[in-house]
Amino acid sequence: MPIWFKSIPSAIDILIELLYKYTIPYIMKKLLLLSFIMLAALACNAQQALWGFSQIVSPEVNPDNTVTFRFKAPDAKKVQVTGDFLAPVQMDTPYGKFDAPGAADLVKNSEGVWEFTTEVLSPELYSYSFIVDGQKMPDPANVFQIRDTATITNVFLVGGDYADYYKINDVPHGTVSKVWYDSPTLGTDRRMTIYTPPGYEKGDKRYPVFYLLHGMGGDENAWSELGRATQILDNMIARGEAEPMIVVMTNGNVAMEGAPGETSLGFAPPTTQLPKTMDGTFEQHFPDVVKYVDTNYRTIADKQHRAIAGLSMGGFHSLHISKEYPDMFDYVGLFSAAILPHDGATSPVYDNLDQKLAKQFSNAPKLYWIAIGDKDFLYDANKEYRKMLDDKGYKYTYRESPDGHIWKNWRIYLTEFVPMLFKNNTK
Repeated sequence: MPIWFKSIPSAIDILIELLYKYTIPYIMKKLLLLSFIMLAALACNAQQALWGFSQIVSPEVNPDNTVTFRFKAPDAKKVQVTGDFLAPVQMDTPYGKFDAPGAADLVKNSEGVWEFTTEVLSPELYSYSFIVDGQKMPDPANVFQIRDTATITNVFLVGGDYADYYKINDVPHGTVSKVWYDSPTLGTDRRMTIYTPPGYEKGDKRYPVFYLLHGMGGDENAWSELGRATQILDNMIARGEAEPMIVVMTNGNVAMEGAPGETSLGFAPPTTQLPKTMDGTFEQHFPDVVKYVDTNYRTIADKQHRAIAGLSMGGFHSLHISKEYPDMFDYVGLFSAAILPHDGATSPVYDNLDQKLAKQFSNAPKLYWIAIGDKDFLYDANKEYRKMLDDKGYKYTYRESPDGHIWKNWRIYLTEFVPMLFKNNTK
């Protein structure tokens, strides 16, 4: 082949050069642009939860401590708010008459937003829901919610007085742990919440222990979430109003390993109708809890440095545990407590009440504290129990408050009970 012919680029060479110079860069640019568009679309999709927040402000705590609720529903026929800041109404239940939150009507404005403003509210942590055309629902503008048994409600806080203890303030904070422990008595692992005071992890100091028990339908999360117990302890310890202490919040439902949705049962619906409720089994297994805590935490393991208290069912457990093990607790608190076992309960824990109380009060607790609201459905039972203690000459401290069987009372009781524990009694 002539040399001159070899120097002429072939058609294929020319085509390849053109592809590299013009076509491939063009295609790459198009692909990059298409990729960018797809990624942007995905990013927008992923960010919908982040940016899709409500433009409605609800609830709005006003400077005068009134609170305004808003709900946007242009086509709704009726919107109400129901919550524990409203006058209660009585309702009949299988357990007797209970106070239920009242309801107030919202008024629709020209933009389709319904509004209601309360009267001036006293300091407190309040819960509420909306009722829209007869359907109860949460406030879509308020992400702060709390579960109580099977009920979800929104919450808001009006500060001041007791409610300042419920805030997360700029103070040293304790540690809250979800702990699994073995119960040989029940033959299973169970969960509880444990609060250790600020500085616990850094030293070798030993601490007194307060066992804090929930009510029927509650669980080991109830006191730390609904009861604001960890905030109360942080703030009171920081102010020097309470001794640093370990607080153990157990699950009082022996048929459950732990809180609903956080056990091997998966997302089983919460219920108060659980086996072995207030039948003596929880009281019998309680030494397993105390042994675990004394073995795994730096406790002062004697009666003088242990307290027990609880609300409703937890008060019932506190009453019967403390008299079943009279050398275990020097501080006992009954908050709106159930007193006597239900009909048909046959546990030996509930036998010989008079004799067991006599033994307990022969070396009486330093503090035996009974508190209840004057409208509580358990008021009469507590009155009868106090008469029995009076007749026997057993010393106790009594606190009566307004209102009924509600968290407002139990949070206040906790702020009053905690400062009385372990004073001049720590090592």
